[in-house]
Amino acid sequence: MILIIKHIDIEGPGTLGDFLNEQKRLFKIIELGAGEILPQDLTGVEAVVVLGGPMNVYEEDKYPFLKEENIFIQRILKEGIPYLGICLGSQLLAKAARAKVVKSPIKEIGWYQIQLTPEGKKDLFLNGFDPHIEIYHWHEDMFQIPKDGVLLATAPGCLHQAFRVGANAYGIQFHIEGTDQSIQEWSDEYCQKDLPGRDQKRKEMLEGYKKNQQAFKKQAYQIYKNFLSIINAGSLTAK
Repeated sequence: MILIIKHIDIEGPGTLGDFLNEQKRLFKIIELGAGEILPQDLTGVEAVVVLGGPMNVYEEDKYPFLKEENIFIQRILKEGIPYLGICLGSQLLAKAARAKVVKSPIKEIGWYQIQLTPEGKKDLFLNGFDPHIEIYHWHEDMFQIPKDGVLLATAPGCLHQAFRVGANAYGIQFHIEGTDQSIQEWSDEYCQKDLPGRDQKRKEMLEGYKKNQQAFKKQAYQIYKNFLSIINAGSLTAK
């Protein structure tokens, strides 16, 4: 079973959920923002995916579940369970690995290209990644790379876009799981604070989604397939 951790109702697994259903892979969603708790027993957990959210990793007083989540992710790392962190999930991975999370040099909201580092080009997780395809972003923070981490992808505005810790824990700053519904809902919820000129920006982002949809989904599915291969390899090793 793949464990998926949500922080807010409008930031769900999106196309990742679609992909796992198509692959007939069992997954369970834990909704921390709705008061659900993290499991103590990890028996049968093949991998953990941590999704995004509007909170900062250090807002533990405002969001008490973040403290428990940090301990949980440290346990996942210690036990070598495959991990994928998306946006906030990547920042939580960095924090759990004792790296800082800082303000990004630019607030990335919309469609941006990223480039693989030499290490990223060799990593199975990003095998088949096309740097010419624009990827969807919505973040204002940026993870630093942990002492034992490896930077896998970068961009001119936000230098740290993807990284790996250990053999099978990955963090990505961008939203490969995003859909047109995500853009609509996030615009409604977040734009008042994050994005003046909401209606125009939302229109631009939705037009970008329509333009990029097929290539973007193909890119996302390739990464999901790669992560599934990493999960399967770990399962075989465990046996």
